[in-house]
Amino acid sequence: MRAEMTNLVNAIGKSLELLGQRLDFETAPYRLEEFNALIEDPALWDDQDRAQKLMRDRQLLIDSLAVYEGIKLELSDNLEMIELAELENDSGVIKDSENALKNLQKTAAKKELEALLDGEADSNDTFLEINSGAGGTESCDWALMLARMYVRWAEKKGYKVELQSETVGEEVGIKSASYKIIGHNAYGWLKSESGVHRLVRISPFDAAAKRHTSFSSVWVYPVVDDNIDIEVQSKDIRIDTYRSSGAGGQHVNTTDSAVRITHIPTGIVVTSSEKSQHQNREIAMKALKSRLYQMELDRRNAAVNEAHENKGDAGWGNQIRSYVLHPYQMVKDLRTSYETSDTKGVLDGDLDSLMAATLAMKASGKSRAEIKDSQ
Repeated sequence: MRAEMTNLVNAIGKSLELLGQRLDFETAPYRLEEFNALIEDPALWDDQDRAQKLMRDRQLLIDSLAVYEGIKLELSDNLEMIELAELENDSGVIKDSENALKNLQKTAAKKELEALLDGEADSNDTFLEINSGAGGTESCDWALMLARMYVRWAEKKGYKVELQSETVGEEVGIKSASYKIIGHNAYGWLKSESGVHRLVRISPFDAAAKRHTSFSSVWVYPVVDDNIDIEVQSKDIRIDTYRSSGAGGQHVNTTDSAVRITHIPTGIVVTSSEKSQHQNREIAMKALKSRLYQMELDRRNAAVNEAHENKGDAGWGNQIRSYVLHPYQMVKDLRTSYETSDTKGVLDGDLDSLMAATLAMKASGKSRAEIKDSQ
């Protein structure tokens, strides 16, 4: 077998090993038997939330087993085909099998990465907030560019995107925007995007064509499942209604339908500006509970977060990524040192490689220097 094919087989084998570890393959069949026994209990559906969670967990286990077994079987079949083709000196079959192994290696690597999304809330939908930094027009335009980037990324993933609230800039762009992104593992993928994003470019708003640096912040937190109990006492919140901006003219929204909820103990403020005040209260309260849940996750991982932030470049606070469009083209993640010159692709939503590097670093426990050395 040629060296290239040997490397492919080894890479697939490594991905299979890691998938098996994440799945705990040896105990998985017994866990599936337990799930099957539980769903046969007629009393299960007396508790709809518990029943639905059990069914989701069971299906995830079934899908994970199918992926693992499917990759394992396809690898075995192609190896047998190559062995027979080499005996018969059939170069055509060997080439076909090699191409199949290349595709299988990509699939295995993708599934290995998805297996890293095993955090407590990784499978949940997510809220994503974008806020422009200091810099007026420049930062508002950068915030709008980031919003478009994440919406395009979500659309490519097949996720549903709902705009929760938006404050437009005085001249261009947005001061802030909040989205709900709906889809399996939405939070798991996006959680590494929280932080400050820096843009360097020749400003389209500067007649002198000078280079400008702009900052915007991104905050990601999971949508709390109904079965996660987050208690919010009425004495701890202030609910304000205000007039949400409409389309103008005769169709301008003249009712105080938008809702702002302030959580007094923490200072958290959430808003929603749909047409229905009742709907806005419900959306804003869910967003508040999600924010409080994220605070609890952060508290649990305080030591890890502190160690992570200490790796950041001094003076840039929580900056996680730079997008340089002038004098050269480069997007660089400051946590992993992963970089790409495909700035156009990244700003059009091609973020998976950047996210994957962060997930891999956290899973392996490597420093960003070690990640860079391995690239």
